[in-house]
Amino acid sequence: MTKILVIEDEKSVRENILDLLEAEDFDTIAAANGRIGVELAVSEVPDLILCDLMMPEIDGYGVLIALREESVTANIPFIFLTARAARADFRQGMELGADDYLTKPFTRDELLSAIASRLSKQANLTRKVSTFETQTISPKAQMIEKYLRRTLERRHFQQFLVYYQPIVDLSSGKIIAAESLLRWQHPELGMVSPTELIPLAESTGLILPIGDWVLKNACKQTKLWHDAGFHELRVAVNLSSHQLIQPDFSQKVMKFLLVNDLLPNCLELELTENIIMQDVNSAISTMKEVHSSGVKIAIDDFGAGYSALIYLKQLPIDTLKIDRYFIQDIANDSQKAAITTALIEMGRNLNIQTVAEGVETEQELNFLRRYKCDAMQGFLFSRPLPPAEFEKILFANKQLNV
Repeated sequence: MTKILVIEDEKSVRENILDLLEAEDFDTIAAANGRIGVELAVSEVPDLILCDLMMPEIDGYGVLIALREESVTANIPFIFLTARAARADFRQGMELGADDYLTKPFTRDELLSAIASRLSKQANLTRKVSTFETQTISPKAQMIEKYLRRTLERRHFQQFLVYYQPIVDLSSGKIIAAESLLRWQHPELGMVSPTELIPLAESTGLILPIGDWVLKNACKQTKLWHDAGFHELRVAVNLSSHQLIQPDFSQKVMKFLLVNDLLPNCLELELTENIIMQDVNSAISTMKEVHSSGVKIAIDDFGAGYSALIYLKQLPIDTLKIDRYFIQDIANDSQKAAITTALIEMGRNLNIQTVAEGVETEQELNFLRRYKCDAMQGFLFSRPLPPAEFEKILFANKQLNV
């Protein structure tokens, strides 16, 4: 059962929240002030924390700082409950590592939606591995793993495909980059969903040869597009934690670039916050080594994890990709709007490019343009495409209307 810690000094508010959560079958713990809340978080290690901002002794900011400094609580999703909705308050909370805000008074649906979203985004690798190993594996998952192992053992990499989704500059409307995305077309299973393939490959360690294959092929494809005249196109490749901890990872990246006669700045490596948080010091060291050669670094699904901006000054980051959760229906959601505009502003102040993920409507696009987000990707412009189809829109000079 999911365990939620509620830190709220107002008794009536606290009890109402507890009643609501218990009615939804959550396991609850309550703290009447920040000091008790910190103690309970460390001793109980809940799955999620709801915390009031304004409290005596230790306020919400103090609670968050204390928990992010403790290894056992550093990755717990943290949602502020506050009557203060100023952008500066949102920004300060995110800088300290908050995952979301709820402005009082909030509805039952708003609270449950925020909780569901934060829990669904717990992509912490170690917890995924633990869950995967302890749960009963479905027959379908067992079958996929069997075929995946066989494919890799026989080196049938031709079954794997790399699709590309355009990243578009919002000022010019032009395609400036592409994110490479793995697909698996098995002769018997058909097209295996990435949501089934990636977690399984991660949990079994099979992602390592697959990830290296994607990186190698993305570099090869980039060279082909550069030779076709698209010299400025940058290609982004997602990394797994298994790749990041390879002792020779940076040398491997440089080898792929050298073999294809590519400049390092045409490659961007994307890491999620949660991958970085597996071993912050090691991640920073590897990222700095790769970045020093000229390769770009992006933080993917930004806001979905737990490191937030607390490590930004230490990380050699070129791009922040704002998680699609914050983009969906942003024009009608004041809290998502406040968080997204704060992220865009911080990116601008830190000279980091901001890319909005999952843009699907003109309303979302107009909002991002109004607040000067740098770039976007999403179905509004294009779904992920096979290389040949992606090349067609390059030659057609497809653009967003400016």
